[in-house]
This record gives sequence, C-alpha cells and structure tokens, in this order.
Amino acid sequence: MTVTLRGRVVTLTEAGELADGVVCFDGPRLDYVGPATGFAGELPEITGRPPIILPGLVDVHCHGGGGHGFPETDPDGVAIAANYHRSQGTTTLVASLVSATENELRERIDVLGKAIDTGLLAGIHLEGPFISEHRCGAHDPGRILPGDPALLERLVDYAGGRIVSVTVAPETANFDALAQVLADANVILSLGHTVADYERSVHAMRCGRRVSITHLFNAMPELAHRDANFLTAAMAAAGRGDVVAEVIGDGVHLSDGTVRMVFDTIGPENLALITDAMAAAGQPDGRYQLGSLDVVVSDGVSRIYDPHGAGPIAGGTATAAQVLRRTVVDAGVDLTAAATAACATPARLLGMADEIGALHPGMRADVLVTDHTLTPIDVYKDGASWNS
Repeated sequence: MTVTLRGRVVTLTEAGELADGVVCFDGPRLDYVGPATGFAGELPEITGRPPIILPGLVDVHCHGGGGHGFPETDPDGVAIAANYHRSQGTTTLVASLVSATENELRERIDVLGKAIDTGLLAGIHLEGPFISEHRCGAHDPGRILPGDPALLERLVDYAGGRIVSVTVAPETANFDALAQVLADANVILSLGHTVADYERSVHAMRCGRRVSITHLFNAMPELAHRDANFLTAAMAAAGRGDVVAEVIGDGVHLSDGTVRMVFDTIGPENLALITDAMAAAGQPDGRYQLGSLDVVVSDGVSRIYDPHGAGPIAGGTATAAQVLRRTVVDAGVDLTAAATAACATPARLLGMADEIGALHPGMRADVLVTDHTLTPIDVYKDGASWNS
C-alpha cells in the first residue's frame, strides 16, 4: 500500500528542511522525498499545524524498556523492550549489556541473537567488562575484569558479527591488544567508564577503526582546567571529528545547558544522542533489575538501590523521541541539529549511513511522524506502520 506523508520534512540531506514536503513509499524503500509542489501524486490535506516528518531514530546505547532489560530478560522480554522503543520512534536500536562473566555474556548473546537476526535489534553493545572499578557507575564491581584480549576475541567470534560496539577504559590492562581485536572485527571501540590520564586518553582515541565516547561527561572525571584528563581529550577529539561522542540528553544525566554547550562546541555531526535506557523506560516508578544489581526508580530517575541513601544513577528511563524533544525544547538546539545527532550521526557510526538516518529516495522507509511538539504519532519501519 502506498503511503504518502505530508508536513514539515526534516530530510537531513542537502535538501534540508522542507516546510511543506512529502515523503512517499510503497514498500521498504523511500520513493519520493521533496516539496509538495513537485509531487505528482495525490496530496494529503493538512488541517491545523503540520506534522513533523523525521528519519527513524537511531539509538546506539540502550539497556531495555517496557519493563524488560537486555542484560537480564528472556527472548520474549527482548522483543517487548525492542518493540516498545520502536513504537516510540526508534527504528534502529542497539542492545547494551553490562559487565558480566564470559558465560553470562555468551548466554546474553544467545538470548539477543534472534532479535538481531530478524532485524528487531541492530546489534549488541558490550558496556564492559574491561572498565574502571573507580568509575563503574551502574556496573557490578565484582564483574569488572582486567583487559583480556583472548576473552574479547572469543566473545566477538562467538557473536558472529552481532557485537557492534564495546566500551573499554583506556587504562585497562592490554588496551592496545583489545583495540586491535575490535579493529580487526570492525567493531566500534567506545571509550568510557574511566579515570585515564590525558596522555593515555589521547593515545586511546587514535586506536580503532571507529571510535566513540561512551556517554560523554558520565562515568569519567570532570573537566579540570589545570589538569587535562579523559574528558578534555574526548571533547577535543570529538570537536576535530576524530570520534563520535554519545550524549544522554534526558535532563537527568546532563543539564540542558551542558547539552546545548556540546552542540554549540562539538557540533551535531560528531554527537550521538542516546537514551542509556533500562527496563523502566515507559514504566511506572518502582523496583527493577539492571544486570545483577537492584535498581529503584523514583520520579523517573533510576538509581542503584542503596538502603542508606540515593545510589548512583543507573541508566535512563526516557525514549529517544523524548531525548530529542528535550534537546530541542529545553536545551534550545535547532531541530535539524538535534535530529542529526539522533539519526544521521549514529547511523554513520554504525556504518549504515547509506541505509538509515536520513530521508532520501532509495533509503530504507524508516520514518517517524510527530506532532508539532515532537510527540510521536506514527512510526514506519521498512515501510510498514508499526503502530497500526
């Protein structure tokens, strides 16, 4: 069935933003993206404020949602979590795990495999276990391991191409060998959960075929103007275009002003908006799991359970569409810039920029339609309406 969408079209191509544009498709590929005046078919009428038509969102760092977490749920739960995010506009989703033993990670690879093979998930992100226990965040310190290239190679081989990204701390043992394993497998080297000094950080950012920064500012030392550190190196490398920096723009992990600052200084072409969402995304406050750890969510903020007070932040509870909306409405970032970081840049990081992340004839018909407030109305994946 032919689908013709009309509204404010954010193409993320040289065509720019079309105030009165049309996106048309009849199957898994886009047939027409352009101004309404150039469309030869029947035009839908618009009453009231025109909808906003965007590429489907791309989230490269997500631990779950809809009541289920990728680090601990079963295959049915994986489908529920992935489908929840897809229903909210995320048409390309990478499932993030947490630090765990080799056997636990192999079991997770098995559980996630079907969803990857069927296209429900775009791959696996191993966040750990080769990270710093001093900046472990919501990782079980007992499951953090020193860098073990042989173990990493076994996991990458076992996954059979399903692992797309691995978070590693630059100071972990055998870092260069770990980076080489990932480069040989064309897996993204994501740097984070670290206390590495400046020199080691600069070196790490020159390793790997594709390099990203795991949630910029979070789980790393703060900027210190007399003591350059990992964050100093990361912001400079992202500003030069050497790495892509993840940003959790949910208003919890970072202030809106900080989000605006990184867009103004680094630029959207080198930023990837992420959710870092866990099982509680789309769910009420309460008790949840994140890997082996107990988590409590209060007022939408997820923290490691601590009977003596507030524990560390343990992932997010927002969807990618909510992160996009907050970036535009609260941080004051231009819609095209925010959409670039939510779609085009992560698509490029994944090596999928020819397929997803923009609206252009021939690309996948992955489309998000929102109202003028950026609240999702409909989602299309490979041309099929996901919410119908």
